[in-house]
Amino acid sequence: MNLSFFIAARYFRSKKKRNFITVLSRISMIGVAVGTMALVIVLSVFNGLEDLIKSLYASFDAELKVEPSLGKSFEVTEEWLESIRQTPGVEVLTEVIEDNALFRFGENQLVATLKGVSDNFLEQGRFEKGIFAGEMSLGTGAQPFALVGRGVSYYLLIDLENEFDLLQAYYPKAPRSGSIDPSSMYNREVLRPVGIFSIEKQFDDEYIIVPLEFAQRLMNYGDKRTALEIKVRPDYDIRKVKRDLRAKLGEAFTVKDTDEQHASLLMTIRLEKLFVFITLTFILAVASFNIFFSLSMLAIEKKKDTAVLLSMGATESLIKAIYIKQGAIIAFSGALVGLLVGFVVCWLQDTFGLVSLGVTSSIVDSYPVKMMLSDFMFTSLSVIIITFMASYRPALIASRVKTVEHL
Repeated sequence: MNLSFFIAARYFRSKKKRNFITVLSRISMIGVAVGTMALVIVLSVFNGLEDLIKSLYASFDAELKVEPSLGKSFEVTEEWLESIRQTPGVEVLTEVIEDNALFRFGENQLVATLKGVSDNFLEQGRFEKGIFAGEMSLGTGAQPFALVGRGVSYYLLIDLENEFDLLQAYYPKAPRSGSIDPSSMYNREVLRPVGIFSIEKQFDDEYIIVPLEFAQRLMNYGDKRTALEIKVRPDYDIRKVKRDLRAKLGEAFTVKDTDEQHASLLMTIRLEKLFVFITLTFILAVASFNIFFSLSMLAIEKKKDTAVLLSMGATESLIKAIYIKQGAIIAFSGALVGLLVGFVVCWLQDTFGLVSLGVTSSIVDSYPVKMMLSDFMFTSLSVIIITFMASYRPALIASRVKTVEHL
């Protein structure tokens, strides 16, 4: 066994129950364990929340979305759309017309986002992660249906069982010169709401999904589209398909995956996770100050032992190694316990949902957690750095003991 480690382990396993240094070492170990456990649990919760948000947005957003680089719409032809469909990896291509419109149901009015989609929109696995009530259908050209967000249905007081009132949509148009007829200033179409979806508040409060032909008539878009949404085949890499589409479409269009469509939100979550990690690491460092004090007191108490070792031929580097390894034993014992307890707590939460969100109509009942190996590695690295910083100064002091004065 390594001599420095052997001596450090003997100091750590001291049997003097009333030795204050031993008690302080145990307190240091508990502090490191609690700090490490908190780091693992909090980072896993942030991972779970990020994963949950991604899955919810993926239920509404396309895997790949094509938009114009300039302006909000672009002209399409069937030949051009077919060339995109022939791109390797493209399984479903959905045409989209999206803009704000005024909606009215009964006596209630609301400005919401109208999203006109082609018939294959529902083939992309939409609303799989959310809550859906009613009929999941967009109807036909003769009888169009609307799928309404829960927030929109609340504001408009939409009742799916009401067969007498229809949802009215209004969209402004350029008035003819000299006309004083108010009806010439807008287009009006009606359709029946048949389904209500709930995915995420941003979508629930804004969106009404309608057939593409309905949006074309209401907005006079003709062959113009605001976006194309693409579902990628399961056996293809989304990143490769995205690169191929960007090369084919050129700089006139942007191609975004689900993360890029909500880059600012995901960046906010990751920044919050980073700042929480830094904050908890500082707390862990404060807890590790006990290691510094316990090793400093140990160096003072063991001056005679150190002098004996030096007189027997021990080098300063050996003395330093003893105290640094003593600090490492304290910190790593606590870190190991903290990592293990944090892992068990996260596993119990993921398996049994011990801590509830406290929201009755939520998509998930309990706090989501997701353990990642990188979090365990960075936490362990933090403990190593903090331990070295806390142990180095006491080890340096101990190595400078004068043999003649303490023998």
